[in-house]
Amino acid sequence: QALEQTPQLGVDQLSILPPDERRELLVGFNATQRDYPAGSTVHGLFEQQVQLHPQAVAAVHGRAALTYEELNQRANRLAHHLIAQGVQPGDHVAILLPRSLDLLVAQLAIGKCAAAYVPLDINAPTERQAFMVEDCRATALLTLSTETVDYSVRRIDLDALKLDAQPTHNPGLPQSSESLAYIMYTSGSTGTPKGVMVPHRAIGRLVINNGYADFNPQDRVAFASNPAFDASTMDVWGPLLNGGRVVVIDHDTLLDPDLFGQALASSGVTILFVTTALFNQYVQLIPEALKGLRMVLCGGERADPAAFRRLLAEAPDLRIVHCYGPTETTTYATTFEVREVAEDADSVPIGGPISNTQVYVLDARQQPVPMGVTGELYIGGQGVALGYLNRPDLTAEKFLQDPFSDQPGALLYRTGDLARWLAPGQLECLGRNDDQVKIRGFRIELGEIENRLLSCEGVREAIVLARRDGEEALRLVAYFTAEEGVDSTRLRSQLQARLPDYMVPSAWVQLDALPLNNNGKVDR
Repeated sequence: QALEQTPQLGVDQLSILPPDERRELLVGFNATQRDYPAGSTVHGLFEQQVQLHPQAVAAVHGRAALTYEELNQRANRLAHHLIAQGVQPGDHVAILLPRSLDLLVAQLAIGKCAAAYVPLDINAPTERQAFMVEDCRATALLTLSTETVDYSVRRIDLDALKLDAQPTHNPGLPQSSESLAYIMYTSGSTGTPKGVMVPHRAIGRLVINNGYADFNPQDRVAFASNPAFDASTMDVWGPLLNGGRVVVIDHDTLLDPDLFGQALASSGVTILFVTTALFNQYVQLIPEALKGLRMVLCGGERADPAAFRRLLAEAPDLRIVHCYGPTETTTYATTFEVREVAEDADSVPIGGPISNTQVYVLDARQQPVPMGVTGELYIGGQGVALGYLNRPDLTAEKFLQDPFSDQPGALLYRTGDLARWLAPGQLECLGRNDDQVKIRGFRIELGEIENRLLSCEGVREAIVLARRDGEEALRLVAYFTAEEGVDSTRLRSQLQARLPDYMVPSAWVQLDALPLNNNGKVDR
């Protein structure tokens, strides 16, 4: 009935959609309701798997392995230690660890304290790590004694702890599934990263009865994503909340295609997510290894249809899933199982909403646009985060009350991505409506890089663009004007000390002056 009730509008505000098409776009395409344990916490769901499969292998890293019971006991010992050290429900605990069994133990232990974990990128500059530790007001930092960082927070070196005397039972602290499970930082347009607050129920919705990946106890899922990148949510909790096995892949192994292919085969990996850029490379270099999988998922930037066509020809029985979703909606919002790609296709659809998720293509008045018409993509449902940490204005701008939902308090996330419906279950993503881009699977605000560049000594003006020349991959290009003696080598070195590698421009152009358009604004 709510859809039929239209307030008094001016002619320019009247919907051009016939009622049937409007209902199809708002309701029919979003009929994704599925049962899942929305009221449970992540560690609570894991503890249920411990009861069901105590001796099943939960995680392996090289030759080291932990059963569900062993992983649970290690996490419980650490949780009891953290509680004794003063970690309280609702606290934020930072983690500075590489992909490892210790990382899995740490994430579980923090959840068992009814606290939220904050994963830091171990390869990021210390300045960026320090900002996140301070911004989230971390109670403690879990790391290893080999890390030389010194932040204004209590440091706990996991490899130096003696936990044998700690209890092994579950702490059992009461906790709502609406409480924070983790805070994950993404690039920010103001020059500082922003922390996305993800609740427990959003993770359960991602990996249980989700409509795109039928995780089961026989699955072995590669943990190949950066722990500070939201794809790691699926890598870790997909297997652990379904009785499967996490296979930890080292950073160096991931970047060596031959070693990576060997690791997938030797460990019997069945499910793998990689960024689109890595997917394109691996299809060329290690198709045999990918053929041995049950399912490969990829996403993060615009897909290359040729790579999908090649893998489909090489491995017709492999399930290939193209994924889309910002951190603010918990990893994936839409998926598309690719079964064929037309020879003349210049893109691959991002599909339709996964379970308990709604997606809308809206106009400037936040009303649905007709099929085939481009609009801005909005996402609702159980995967929507709680907002940005310490950023009420930005939260109010991006997280809106969902006008299409009958659930009290339901939120709608405004993605800034342009999209259109090609057919039911087939959304096409057409790029950004601002200066946010994805490079190598990482979402980047160009404004953040520009602000960092402008803070370098001698730089007068700076513009950073993402460019794709011909068939080459998308790359960052910095255009700048500067005082005499300032060159790109010096600036690159300064940015490398302040930003992650994927945010440092790969091409530099020094200009006498930035070009302006007729309005006096920079002509990008």
